[in-house]
Amino acid sequence: MRIEPGDEVKERLGDFDVYGARLLGLDVGPSSEEVGRRAREAERDVRESTTVDALKNDSIYGAFRDFFWRSGIDPTKTRPASEALARRVLHGSKLPSINSFVDSLNMASLKTKIPFAAFDDGMLEGAFVLRFATPGETILPIGREEQLVMEGNEIVISDEEKLIALYPHRDSDETKITPKTRDAWILSCGVPGLGSELLLSSLDTCIEEVRSACEGVVDPETYTETASGKH
Repeated sequence: MRIEPGDEVKERLGDFDVYGARLLGLDVGPSSEEVGRRAREAERDVRESTTVDALKNDSIYGAFRDFFWRSGIDPTKTRPASEALARRVLHGSKLPSINSFVDSLNMASLKTKIPFAAFDDGMLEGAFVLRFATPGETILPIGREEQLVMEGNEIVISDEEKLIALYPHRDSDETKITPKTRDAWILSCGVPGLGSELLLSSLDTCIEEVRSACEGVVDPETYTETASGKH
């Protein structure tokens, strides 16, 4: 499923793609030994293929940094999520370990360089909307203790009742993936300059990683045509 940015977002920042898929019947738990093994392998691949200094010349990370600048976010202070993971690994740290779903999502982001958003479907109301925030709206991002109050220039994803993400780098604590999650949405987050084939292929990779760790099936009503043609 393609999520189209709102007209104001497209007018100010350009058009871009966001693709999503819903996974059903998940079994989310602690990360297994196999998930850990795959994570160490992904970390090793990144360390062998690039350096911290080389990241500034990478076209995919560069597209997200440019988007951040145009959105009023300093990407040297708030890193795009996928680049932040790569920098963490290149500085010698492991990927964070949260649960089998989130760890698999992070692995896919490290491999593809694309940020992914994920939401517990049971905590959502209605359709996704990608838009600018309304001044005074609030969100509690994962990892923060206090609500953030929007000024109105932030790019956000909402459902029909509330904000669920600061696009494309912080998801809401209210809709996060937990061991209680049975059905979930994954979004492959694009910006201007990145083609649909890259985003669909990256979403395929993420789905494969998550299903390997958490089982589940892809809802064909949300994701029937992909770059690989697997679903």
